[in-house]
Amino acid sequence: MTQEIAIDSLINIVLHITFIIIAWKALEALNFEKFLKKNRVVESRTLYVLLAITIGTVASHFVTQFIYWSRQLIYLF
Repeated sequence: MTQEIAIDSLINIVLHITFIIIAWKALEALNFEKFLKKNRVVESRTLYVLLAITIGTVASHFVTQFIYWSRQLIYLF
C-alpha cells in the first residue's frame, strides 16, 4: 500500500515537471512583447514562469486524473 502511494507520488512529480517544461517550450513560441509594457523585464519573466506553471499543472492534473480513472475502471466489471 505505501509503495503504491510512493509510486503514484513519483509519477505525479515527474508528470508535473514534464508538463511545466512542455508548457514553457510552448510559451516560447508566442510573442509576448506585444502584450507587455516596455522595460518591465522582471514582471514579464514572472508572468512567463507563472503561466508555464499554471498551464503545466492543469495539463498534468488532467493526465493524472485520467490515469486514476482508468485504473478505477476495473471495479466496473
